[in-house]
Amino acid sequence: MKYLSNLKNPLSILKKVDLNVQQLQEAIGRIEMRQLLTSEPKSVQENEFKVYSQWGEDGIIQKLIRHINIKNKTFIEFGVQNYTESNTRFLLVNNNWAGLVIDGSKENIEYIKNDRIYWQFNLKAECAFLHRNNINEIFRKNGITGDIGILSIDIDGNDFWIWNAIDSVSAAIVIIEYNARFPVDMAVTVPYRDDFVRSKAHSSMVYYGASLSALCLLANKKGYAFVGTNSAGNNAFFVKRDLMVSEVKELSAAEGYVKNQFRESRDEEGKLIYLSATEELEILTSLPLVKIDEGFA
Repeated sequence: MKYLSNLKNPLSILKKVDLNVQQLQEAIGRIEMRQLLTSEPKSVQENEFKVYSQWGEDGIIQKLIRHINIKNKTFIEFGVQNYTESNTRFLLVNNNWAGLVIDGSKENIEYIKNDRIYWQFNLKAECAFLHRNNINEIFRKNGITGDIGILSIDIDGNDFWIWNAIDSVSAAIVIIEYNARFPVDMAVTVPYRDDFVRSKAHSSMVYYGASLSALCLLANKKGYAFVGTNSAGNNAFFVKRDLMVSEVKELSAAEGYVKNQFRESRDEEGKLIYLSATEELEILTSLPLVKIDEGFA
């Protein structure tokens, strides 16, 4: 930092360094992708690699789009924060897809609009707090309806209810966060609330979202096959049944369930307390939950 203070414009140097790091990340991602092309792993998890995704979603997405016939190479992702870490950024810069990203923070959206990718690629950014009564209108407002390539949902709360409400677009691939603290034999979700905020719903931060089994039931209702999760145990992948191919295998919830290993539980002051899986489940089952069954409509 002492060295930077002697420069005429240290901020420009830092920006250049950041750009070079991003270019290196993208180059490594392309190498990873080419290596996977030669081996063709069978499970989605065997394709994992990370460029801009939080875990290994970049690699899983590359596997799926390599085999699935997607005509409209457009994505929608929400809950992206400032979009430096996301499921679709590598798709945008590596595969030149177009897309819409949505976040509830004005600061995050401004950050995205000032990022180089906003003029280098066909990207739209919308500031909105999503609920089931505005989600379809926001898509229409941004000119996106009908068949699209990927829909990525991660809002730490009403994920199940928002996906259920979406009818203005039909994605070939859906990526949605599941709460792996719920065992695979529980088909449940938190009750819907327009103003649901994870940090306010319960201080522990473990009360949010839906179980994998609940999402699989919803997916089946909407015409999707469950094809696996990431190895971190927080994102599930679904493919439209009429687009399924032999290279992508359908799984049951039990076959594809992965228990998460990351520990996020907090006390009332917001400090990490590293609760056990049993303690986290005790909290969840003490709070309101909605059971989902085969007849869910």
